Amino acid sequence: MARLLVSIAAGLLFGVGLVLSGMTRPARVLGFLDPLGAWDPTLLFVLGGAVGVTLVAFRFVLRRPAPVLAMRFQLPESTRIDRPLVAGAALFGVGWGITGYCPGPGIALLASPTWETWVFLPAMLVGIAAHRGFAARGQGAVPQETPIASSAQV
Repeated sequence: MARLLVSIAAGLLFGVGLVLSGMTRPARVLGFLDPLGAWDPTLLFVLGGAVGVTLVAFRFVLRRPAPVLAMRFQLPESTRIDRPLVAGAALFGVGWGITGYCPGPGIALLASPTWETWVFLPAMLVGIAAHRGFAARGQGAVPQETPIASSAQV
């Protein structure tokens, strides 16, 4: 029950942060992706803040033997940059550049949905299902994160 409450609180905090920073407005994101037009640097500051917090916090978090509300850390096993990773990143970037939406802000917009929200979210779910289907057909199973017992192994 504690994990569920913490998850809900973290999700709400993330959503509020997206709304306050304006990242739920596609025009703001598209403005950032247009450096030769009416460039809007707001996303750069939001990303910089997130990277800064992560760089500091992960040093302390990964020193712990396990997360506070879980038995072990779950970190990706592979650090390889391969064709599926590059293709997925490119597809994500193209979709983000065309629409100005990515999953976090798209879900946060459920609090005040527009017609674009009702188009984006089902399309996102279809994309997730398609990925799972292709991955299961091509590799036997969708790659999952591998549990790691301690940060010493990281």
